[in-house]
Amino acid sequence: MTTPLSQLGENAVLQRLLQQLTAGAPMYVGPGDDCAVVPRDEHWDTLLKTDVVVEAVHFTRDTEPERIGHKALARAVSDIAAMGGIPEHALVTLLIHGGRPVEAAEGIYRGLSRLAARYNISIAGGETSSLPYDGLVINIALTGRVERGKAILRSGGSPGDIICVSGPLGGSFPSGRHLDFEPRVELARHFMEHGPRPTAMMDLSDGLGTDLPRLAEASGCGFELFRTNIPCHDGCSVEQAISDGEDYELLFTIKPSDFEQQQATAQLPLYPIGLLTHTPSQSLSQGWQHFRA
Repeated sequence: MTTPLSQLGENAVLQRLLQQLTAGAPMYVGPGDDCAVVPRDEHWDTLLKTDVVVEAVHFTRDTEPERIGHKALARAVSDIAAMGGIPEHALVTLLIHGGRPVEAAEGIYRGLSRLAARYNISIAGGETSSLPYDGLVINIALTGRVERGKAILRSGGSPGDIICVSGPLGGSFPSGRHLDFEPRVELARHFMEHGPRPTAMMDLSDGLGTDLPRLAEASGCGFELFRTNIPCHDGCSVEQAISDGEDYELLFTIKPSDFEQQQATAQLPLYPIGLLTHTPSQSLSQGWQHFRA
């Protein structure tokens, strides 16, 4: 008897797949965080990330190619930022139907290259392949670096830590922000270089309703969410801010004793929206999960 992926949802599918993996070369952090962390030298660790965008899931057929390229790379850069890291080298895999115009592929690479130039990322190569159906898929494999032993993980939070987000949430798809966002690399590096560092951090790609429970579970905590504190984009409700997804803000926790200092020195407003707790979490309207309608 077979089990459809749609019956399980993304989280359960990943749990089953991860049971099949084996360890080989040394690795500090494996599957389950925004990036893998592997040894480099006495000063730095290496971050490894791969991310994919798929037509009709992450963008529409009529989306401008430059915006598709920007989003494809920016999603991976956002995950490097979520670990406190600096992006370095990218490999690009482009899967595209042969009937698409070459100008579309060139536009995608222009969007990729513009973002790469802003963050000093080298596009080191990749792969192209035709698709047997009319569609478009782009995969990005990205490396980065972070100070040795200092990567900010999802698992570092403790009960009493303040839950924060780095900006307003909600309405990403109708507004087009899901295509044009800027990864929060500068803010993450401010945390790393000036402190105090967050205790746990991830980026908000699947929505607060999906990602906050992931962070709390990784930290062995529950959470209490202060709904009236959640910053919402104009025209968005709190429920949309919780469930819409693709905001690419940073979700992080910080010790109460550090909050005022961090708020005073950060380059962007920091929005406290709740607390990590000892007790079970509140129920939230869920954000995005692949394999579920």
